[in-house]
Amino acid sequence: MIAYLDSSAVVKRYVEEDGSEVVRSMYRKAYNGGAVLALSAWNFGEVLGVLDRYHRRGWLAESDYAKALRSFASETIRLVRLGVMRVVPVRASLLAASWSIALRHHVHQADALQIVSAKRAGADVLLTGDERLSEVASSEGLKSVYLEG
Repeated sequence: MIAYLDSSAVVKRYVEEDGSEVVRSMYRKAYNGGAVLALSAWNFGEVLGVLDRYHRRGWLAESDYAKALRSFASETIRLVRLGVMRVVPVRASLLAASWSIALRHHVHQADALQIVSAKRAGADVLLTGDERLSEVASSEGLKSVYLEG
């Protein structure tokens, strides 16, 4: 099983939110050899940006912010080395493929890129905390799980 995680799903791994338990469960499956996780290289910047915004707004204490950054970096490297996480590179061909989805569904290119990246990774499911992205992914033929919150 390949589970694609958008940026909002990855954040739920490091910040307790609605849907965090589903993401933790998927990470456990990966560590146990029952799943492969996939994400776009695009997500790295988005995850860092969200964590930074949470910190600046006072939603994450300095120590929790630092821990989240360290954990995200080290765990991602570990999972890639274990062969249970795939990072889909941002390529011109994927960006171009995202344009038609962005126009067809009136979503941002970043969201459309999540869909084409999930397809490129051969994902069986896309996990997201973005309800609209979940709907669009489903209409584009991907099984999608909306992680409420």
